[in-house]
Amino acid sequence: MAAGDLSDELAGLLPRIQRLARRRLWSGQPAPRLRGAHAELLRLVAAEPGIRVSTAAHSLCLAPNSVSTLVNHLVAEGLLRREKDPGDRRAALLYPTPAGVGKLSDWHARREALFREHLAGLDAADRAALAAALPALHGLAASLRSQGDETA
Repeated sequence: MAAGDLSDELAGLLPRIQRLARRRLWSGQPAPRLRGAHAELLRLVAAEPGIRVSTAAHSLCLAPNSVSTLVNHLVAEGLLRREKDPGDRRAALLYPTPAGVGKLSDWHARREALFREHLAGLDAADRAALAAALPALHGLAASLRSQGDETA
């Protein structure tokens, strides 16, 4: 496959896989549904309780105002808690609530089951090819991130 074909194929396929997975995860999920960006932020805050909004924005490659909007939604749903940073009263620190941890745990279990089921439907050679591609995909993500950091 030519480099141009590969880049076009990846650029189209990766978002399609993500959209299809989100649709499957949303079906049957009780309201309010945990949307993709909300889940990413909640997962980050659960892994790094007390993270600042600006740090979360950088980690997620999102604009700070976009993360603030996500935070407002998650706080309103009772899934996140926002506190003033005692070292800088202008900054906010983020913490998951018990409800947020539960919602994230359920979302994570559903996502893992979804991918496990569909990966099991592939033959062994395809599963091995996907596993072998993971380092290259991580490298691609790192390359895209570093280029974005240089131009920001």
